[in-house]
Amino acid sequence: MVSLPRLVIAAPASGHGKTTVATGLMAALSRAGHDVSGHKVGPDYIDPGYHALATGKPGRNLDPHLVGEERLVPLLLHGARGADLAIVEGVMGLYDGQIGGEGFASTAHVATVTRTPVVLVVDISHASRSIAALVQGMVAFDPSVRIVGVILNKAGSPRHAGEVVSALESTGLPVLGVLQRDDGIVAPSRHLGLVPAAERDDAAHALDRLAAQIAEKIDLEHLLALARSAPDLEAEPWEASEQISVPSEERPVVAMAGGRAFTFRYAETEELLRAAGCDVVTFDPLTDVALPEGTAGLYLGGGFPEVHAAGLSANAPLRAALRAAVDSGMPTYAECAGLLYLCRSVDGLPMVGALEAEAVMTPRLTLSYRTAIVPADQLTGVAGTRVTGHEFHRTGLVEPVETTPAWLVDGQPHGFGSPTLHASYLHTHWAGHPQMAQRFADAVHAYVPTHLPAETDVSVATRRENVQKRQAQRVPDLTWHGDRELSEGLIDFAVNIHDDVRPEWLDAALRASLDDIGAYPNADAAQHAIAQRHGRRIDEVLPTAGAAEAFGLIARARPWRRPVVVHPQFTEPDVALTAAGHHPEHVLTDPANGFVLDPAQIPDDADLVMIGNPTNPTSVLHPEQSLRRIVRPGRVVVVDEAFMDSVPDERHSLAAITDPGLLVVRSLTKLWSIPGIRAGYVLGSPQLLTELKAHQAPWSVSSVAIAAMIATATPEALAEAAKRTTRIGQHRRVLTDGLTELGIHHVPAAAPYVLAKVGTGAHDRLRAAGYAVRRADTFPGLDDTWVRIAVRRPDTTRKLLATLQIEGPWT
Repeated sequence: MVSLPRLVIAAPASGHGKTTVATGLMAALSRAGHDVSGHKVGPDYIDPGYHALATGKPGRNLDPHLVGEERLVPLLLHGARGADLAIVEGVMGLYDGQIGGEGFASTAHVATVTRTPVVLVVDISHASRSIAALVQGMVAFDPSVRIVGVILNKAGSPRHAGEVVSALESTGLPVLGVLQRDDGIVAPSRHLGLVPAAERDDAAHALDRLAAQIAEKIDLEHLLALARSAPDLEAEPWEASEQISVPSEERPVVAMAGGRAFTFRYAETEELLRAAGCDVVTFDPLTDVALPEGTAGLYLGGGFPEVHAAGLSANAPLRAALRAAVDSGMPTYAECAGLLYLCRSVDGLPMVGALEAEAVMTPRLTLSYRTAIVPADQLTGVAGTRVTGHEFHRTGLVEPVETTPAWLVDGQPHGFGSPTLHASYLHTHWAGHPQMAQRFADAVHAYVPTHLPAETDVSVATRRENVQKRQAQRVPDLTWHGDRELSEGLIDFAVNIHDDVRPEWLDAALRASLDDIGAYPNADAAQHAIAQRHGRRIDEVLPTAGAAEAFGLIARARPWRRPVVVHPQFTEPDVALTAAGHHPEHVLTDPANGFVLDPAQIPDDADLVMIGNPTNPTSVLHPEQSLRRIVRPGRVVVVDEAFMDSVPDERHSLAAITDPGLLVVRSLTKLWSIPGIRAGYVLGSPQLLTELKAHQAPWSVSSVAIAAMIATATPEALAEAAKRTTRIGQHRRVLTDGLTELGIHHVPAAAPYVLAKVGTGAHDRLRAAGYAVRRADTFPGLDDTWVRIAVRRPDTTRKLLATLQIEGPWT
């Protein structure tokens, strides 16, 4: 007999707050000194990730369909080994289980088999006294289910909660706590439910706040007393070593996909493989460029490859290594996300290519328990083996090549199977089918690695020679900027500064900052404001003296081997790299393609890539997906978003993307008309920003710049920015429509300037007519037939258009 205090946290239906309350209880009790184990009814992978974060132990699943009813108690005791309390989060409504199964695999079913008391979490936001009738009905529906208490969630007010508590007195159940409507911490969702904890940098912070609220609002002592009322269990804990044998004394490596893109796997899977004599080494397909040394088997579990498709696709070295490994006959198990990753592509982005299939997102969710049969002897079973599993995906395969299927599901072929490869959408729990783990481990032990020759690469000396040859050609004046076009009497269409008056609140903040100039500046407040404005952590923000300082810090941060600048674009990154002793290489976008970036142009071994978005001077807004495709392990990508705040909704911005190799540079100069105040910042990983900060001069950001950063990050400022962006679009349309009427070719524009092809000599002719426009021949990839024209008020723009008409034709 084993004593284990335990509770099931259930609800009348989905959406009542089970995950919030269950995870919060685990965290609060752990922080109070209890050793808590977290468990989840059903096949879900995401909730156990939050449980693991709350308890410090692997999250575990209890699903009778996947593992068999007889294994529920042994697996519960296994997961709770060494713990003094187990919290089991339910699934859906208390009595909801497998369709047609009369409650099989429901929370009530698991609670009954494990003899665990149940606490109900009830959303009371849309009712009061009726809650008592609902709870009474839950209690009476199945007397074998022992409901011992209620937690009320989403109360509208203390008076509302009091009405519900009073009505519940008739049920005899204690109310263990009340959470107000604004108390709950709700994890962000997407197409398959909650966003996994591993993908949320704020998860630990949110959990701390939730634990504190739970500890304050819920009677934990009463709850513990109810947990201790659970009867002893008559069973032995599940042991991986008792389910499987060790094929040999060798310990081959099984490379198990992990990281943000592959978070779906059951803890017992790794335990079984280790018990079978394998060393399990986790690798991250988003960041690792090679498989772990000595890899003899691949386990590619579930996750979200469709969300991270760009990053997975960009990691070409690892994709090649995986393709070679699979082709060599290395035992490979891939389910759902692993299946997609092995396909030729996911939504058009190249993947590993080991399977002759394309994967695409679909509008329909596939979510179901399955029973599958192995059709022929293969990696995971002999012909006729029956296995239970589940499907959970919104993708589908487009016309896959017919081959031996991994399974027969309802008589239909499913997935890909061979003696060395298993790939399908079906998720299985190997604790319920240990023979699958045994066959896979046997194959790993028997695998004989083959040597795969490394790809040849261009030597550093050869690359330097090519760079020097390029530099021997005509080099434009990269130090030329738009302000050098200005002189007295010229109408300014050269400088990309918004021509509207500054908001009074901004001027007031700038004037007030003069009171602080007697002390050394401290940018902490600006750092906080910018972090809040972008939803980033504080250590992911570095205030700088404009974007120009940021480029200098980046140039000096590392001994870059092959820095690349995408042109035509703002030339200051080039200047900064050259000043730091580097030899930047240029990638030129094609004017015939509208200067749009082709990610394939970026050299595979470039360790630094710098690009503007929207790009200056082309005004091209590159799609987010294209930019994310150039992010890859071993490379830093710098995106200059100096003009992104002039783009409606800042679409295609990467400011919210957290990637260890991505830096986003912002400037406040343009939209807010403050070029004299050098105010900018960099968003990126703490590690990269620490490298930049090591080269930053003390107090480089002035008190006035700090005031500008704080003022322009407020909700009031964002509302004003939206208005300015709308006006810029309206004013730009006046310019582009006029250029079109005059037959002047121009690039489709997203920024507050337009690149127009007006012909040789046009720059000087306009200057003679009284207009300063920005010459373009100082940008690599452009010549003197192009000019950049800033967006101005319609009346000023129409004067320029009239001059263009008189001075034409323009070719």
